[in-house]
Amino acid sequence: MSDGRRADARRNYAHILAVAEEEVATHGSGTSLEQIARTANVGSATVRRHFPSRRALLEAVSAKRIAALCARAVELTGEDDSRKALLTWLDEVVSYCVTARGLAAALSYDETGPAHENSCSTAIEEAGDPLLRRAARDGVVAPEVTVADLITLIVGIVLATEHHPDPAARADRLFRLAVAGLSPRT
Repeated sequence: MSDGRRADARRNYAHILAVAEEEVATHGSGTSLEQIARTANVGSATVRRHFPSRRALLEAVSAKRIAALCARAVELTGEDDSRKALLTWLDEVVSYCVTARGLAAALSYDETGPAHENSCSTAIEEAGDPLLRRAARDGVVAPEVTVADLITLIVGIVLATEHHPDPAARADRLFRLAVAGLSPRT
């Protein structure tokens, strides 16, 4: 199926995206668009034509991972234990964000623009909403909690731990602490 672009433009886009995926994996969300252009052997204007902003680039690079997280949310929706299903999914979001450099930045909200301009966050929110609503209905999550709240928490944790010697373990610990709360168990 054609997306309206010429075949060479589609190939060029795919090549630039493949290079961008490698660069983001290596250098994180701050990767230079100019470096991507050099590595892809195209002009920076060509990269910017396909990806007019860093966010657009990060969203494109993260699209497959976002789709996998969305599919996983659908799988978990039918689980008996709504709290466990929600936490399993959120654990996977944390894991993906830690291991997929740039994904946390792609999920972060731009305070200067409406959230709907962030297709990654929109997709994640739509996918996670049934899990969260069910958990709230079952009384295992406070009803005022939103998926946006949870994603913002995860993004903050991942960004705060990305330079830790063991970012996955540190992010997991902080996420567990946030889920459990600060009060000792009685």
